[in-house]
Amino acid sequence: MPKLIEQPMVIMPAGNKPKRIEEYSGRVATGTDNVSVARMVSPSGWIEPGQRPEFTETTVVLKGMLKVEHDGGVIEVRAGQAIICRPGEWIRYSTPEADGAEYVAVCMPAFSPDTVHRDKE
Repeated sequence: MPKLIEQPMVIMPAGNKPKRIEEYSGRVATGTDNVSVARMVSPSGWIEPGQRPEFTETTVVLKGMLKVEHDGGVIEVRAGQAIICRPGEWIRYSTPEADGAEYVAVCMPAFSPDTVHRDKE
């Protein structure tokens, strides 16, 4: 039987400024470990520590621009675009533009603080 998710679980993020993470499916919201789906709302100037996750992360930008730094350079992902980051790749996300960004992240397997491997600040 399908399961309605009436509202997401709000999760505390990493980074230099407050960012809203709304997990609809994943380890926190539903106890699901094979995939997580979360909506993010990041303010202007937000940046998180770099990471080298063990999961694939597909991110779809709904509004604004998400800056993705990686070992080979920088990619700007704008509204209507998406990016796929593979396990073991070093990446760092930020939202440097004036209006910040809104995006949806899908992680397989589900996001976990134990498997994201953030850089030490």
